[in-house]
Formats: sequence, C-alpha cells, structure tokens
Amino acid sequence: MTKPRFYLTTAIAYPNGRPHMGHAYEAIASDVIARFKRLDGHEVRFLTGTDEHGLKIDQAARAAGMAPKAYVDQMVAPFQALDAALGISFDRFIRTTDADHKALVQALWQRMAANDDLYLGRYEGWYSVRDEAFYDEAELVTADDGARLSPQGTPVEWTVEESWFFRLSAYQDRLLALYDSQPDFIQPASRFNEMRAFVAGGLSDLSVSRTSFAWGIPVPGDERHVMYVWLDALANYLTGAGGLDGEWWPAALHIVGKDVVRFHTVYWPAFLMSAGLALPKTVFGHGFLLNRGEKMSKSLGNVVDPAEMAQRFGVDRLRWFLCREVAFGEDGSYSDEAIVERTNADLANGIGNLAQRSLAMVAKNLGGVMPVWGEAGETELRLKQAFHAGAEAYFAAMNSLALHRALDAVMAMVTAANGYFAENAPWALAKSGDTTRMAEVLAATLDATRRIVLLAQPFMPGSTSLLLDQLGVAADARDFNGFNTPVAAGTQLPAPAGVFPRITLDG
Repeated sequence: MTKPRFYLTTAIAYPNGRPHMGHAYEAIASDVIARFKRLDGHEVRFLTGTDEHGLKIDQAARAAGMAPKAYVDQMVAPFQALDAALGISFDRFIRTTDADHKALVQALWQRMAANDDLYLGRYEGWYSVRDEAFYDEAELVTADDGARLSPQGTPVEWTVEESWFFRLSAYQDRLLALYDSQPDFIQPASRFNEMRAFVAGGLSDLSVSRTSFAWGIPVPGDERHVMYVWLDALANYLTGAGGLDGEWWPAALHIVGKDVVRFHTVYWPAFLMSAGLALPKTVFGHGFLLNRGEKMSKSLGNVVDPAEMAQRFGVDRLRWFLCREVAFGEDGSYSDEAIVERTNADLANGIGNLAQRSLAMVAKNLGGVMPVWGEAGETELRLKQAFHAGAEAYFAAMNSLALHRALDAVMAMVTAANGYFAENAPWALAKSGDTTRMAEVLAATLDATRRIVLLAQPFMPGSTSLLLDQLGVAADARDFNGFNTPVAAGTQLPAPAGVFPRITLDG
C-alpha cells in the first residue's frame, strides 16, 4: 500500500549573524525525521533555507557598509556550509530573495486582498527589530533599568507609520475551532495550551507592511510599502511546495523553535484561511538548546560554532547526542563532557562494541563468511521478543516525534544483543571446538546488529552506512522493508574495521 507523501520544513534562518547550535539542532532533528520517513516508504520533500528581508537585515547591511542583497549573499554561505557539514538531506534550500518566492508572496497578498482581509491604516505600537514582531502593551516586561522589553527579553521601540493591516481579529473563532477540532495541529501539548489561551484572549488586526525601510517584497499596487517580514517568510513553505496550488501542499509538518510558534500557529493559518488554502497538518515547537544549562549569548561567551563541534567530535556523534540527550519538544543542555560521555557509552561501548566483536569473530573463525542460522533456542527466542518490542517502541516513538524515546528503544535492543552475545559466549564455544553452535550464535548476533544499525540510520547516516557495508547489507536492502530479511548465509563480508572508537576531551 502506497504511503502518503510527506512534506517537512524547518523554520528558515535569519542570516544576520553566523549559525549557532540552535540552528544545528533544528536542522538535525528535521533531517532525522525526513530520513526516517524515506526509509519507511514515504516520498519526502524536505525544505530549509534563509529569511533574508526585514529591518534587522537592512540595519545589519548598513552597519557593514553593504547593499542588503550583497550582505545576505555573503551571510547565507555559512548556513549552507553548516547543512553540508551536518549531512542535512534537504530537497531545496530556499532563499526569500529567490524570484519564484517574490512572485508567490505577491500572489498570496492578492488572494488575501480579494477576500477583503487587507486594509490601509496607521500603525502605532511596540515593535522589536530583533524579533521582527509587534507586541501589545500587556505583553511587555520591564527590565531592572526600567526599559520596556518584549516577552523574549528583546528591546522594543514605539513605531508610528502608515501600514496595511490584516484582519486577524476576524479569524479568532475559526482558529479556536481549528485547535479544538485538531488538537495535534500544535505540538507538544504545552505549546497547544499556550497558543489556545493567547487566541482566546482576543486578537487585534496585524500590521503587515512597512514604509520606514525598503528592503523587502513590495506590496502589489502600493510599492511605497514592503511586506511584513513574517508574511514574506511564512509563505516560503508554499513556494517550496511548488506554488499556491503546489503539488506538495499542505505540509505534513513544520518544525520550528518554541519562540516562533505564535507566528506559525496563529498568523500562518489565518493567512492561509484568508487565501482559501489548506492548512499544514502539524506545527511542532521544539525547545531551546542550552550550553551547560545557560542560554547561548555573546555576552556570556558561550556561543559555539556547530560546524567546529561536528568536526571535533564527529558529525554522527553530535547528531546522536542531540537527539538522544534532549527530549524533543523540551529545552535541553549540552557540554563537551556530556557529548564524550554519552557517545562513548552508547556508540563505542554499545553499538560499536557489539559490531566489532561479532564481525571480528566471523573474520577470525569463519573466514569472513556470513554463518548459517541454526534452530532457535531459548536465548534466541528471548532475543527475538526483545527486538520485537524494541522495534514497536521505535516506530511508535518516531511517528509521534519522540526522537529521544526512539533512541531509548534502539539502546534497549543493543543491551539485549550484547546480553545474548555474553550469555552464549561464542569465544568459549570456539575454544571448546563447538564451531556449529558458535556459528549459530554469531549469525543471530550479526542479524541483531544489522537490525539495530538499520534503525539508527536516520540519526547517523554516515556511520551506519559503513557498518551496513561491513555487515554485507546490499545498498538496495537498507530501508525498513528489509528489517526482517537477514543477509544470506555464505555472503562474503569485508574485513571489519572499528567505526566508533572511544573519544576523549583532548581529541
């Protein structure tokens, strides 16, 4: 039975600075989901990119003495390089300065205007340049020095200018009906509760254009105005789907940070309703990634270059750590020490040790040939039961976006396989001359290892590819359809080589 298409997006990064670990975390988690869906038989489209308009970019370009387009051309390169370094398997890297995106946003505006949801007025209120967001007085907080700040703690300024407005207030009831009829539209539940309460508290119409700067997409028919950067940015998901009536729309999943959930679950569905377009199925707001428990900040000196981290520890170790250590949807913390400890325990001592010991015994005692299976005994049946439960838990976790729980299931299978290997002691069987039973134990161990590595592929694509090569798994037998199909007995395996050596803080 053909599985449904799966269109997945990240939030697009604002390239007014270099990428940080938060960008890497979102890209990695989204890539894991995209790879899982492909292996599970879905046709996948995976979109990521950069959000290149708005006042913040305009100001940064001026400070650098550059034209905005030249500035973003320069600043986008490190984001593209990071995706390459992390093995992010996107299908398109969209830039909001792309010509097809400009045309789409203007067409979206015209549809919203045709529905009488846009009107010209005057905006007076608080605006955060850093967030590119408007805030009501009641949302602001007061700093110790008396300064007014946004809920995110960013500076706000009082703004007065002519503006086009979107009739957001007209969509309050429809948004509440959406939330109540589709509670999985916003995940996790804490984000759902927060957004529902926000909308139930009342919505004001939204300013969706600016005249105080020119770096943006012009409003059709009124080019004195450029569109509000969030209207421009959110529409990238439609551009990436192939247009307003694109074949990949609606999206199955938007992965975004918790700080931009409002834009994706209040403004975005209202824009789509206005334009008569289908809504995405789910918006998932992940938590923040903290450095040793602290939010990353230049003033604290704890901003880390994720490309350097990937190079120092290995990209697959970093991917594994972030998805294993951080409960997806909650805030999480990382440190060099935690990465070393976690990856040595799980990868060097766990998966790597299991693969290396069993493959080395096959190479030494059986000429590197995949052994013949024997009749299943009590220990094989226990191993089979453990793997059945583990696979069920893995797929349930992945399909509910609980990436950390999926890796808990993988590690439970590793523990079961290492326990089986130790209990049956094939090295002792070899020493006693019982090569038949030794071969049977090695066959079961290698197949357990193969299954573990298949499930680990979305998280560690490079390392698992090397391990599957050593396990004799053909390139066309690495999706989940082959989970229950062992490598044929008699297959000649390549010489084994360690994939997960232990690491230290010193490198």
